[in-house]
Amino acid sequence: MSRNDDTNLDGRVHGEQPVAVKDSLLQRLLYMILIAFMLSFASTILTAVTVIQFIVMLVSKGAPNERLADFGTDLGIWIAKAARYQVAASEVKPWPWTDLD
Repeated sequence: MSRNDDTNLDGRVHGEQPVAVKDSLLQRLLYMILIAFMLSFASTILTAVTVIQFIVMLVSKGAPNERLADFGTDLGIWIAKAARYQVAASEVKPWPWTDLD
């Protein structure tokens, strides 16, 4: 059996992007359950950071802490990615399976 010279060892034609491998439905269910727990924890963390940021703003006459603001932005991005995976709008799992950005 000969292999076409235009294909890679994995069967893709040179220059094509690799196809995302879908998880089985059971694997997806397990990821969804784990991510649901992580989303719940993220909500708790968001509430705590919100309260801390408000206290910081009270003490500093309205100036927010930039590090807390940046953390909140990153947390929001993670929550959005997790939500997209949960509702099957994306096959990309959130951090820690992929990069945060």
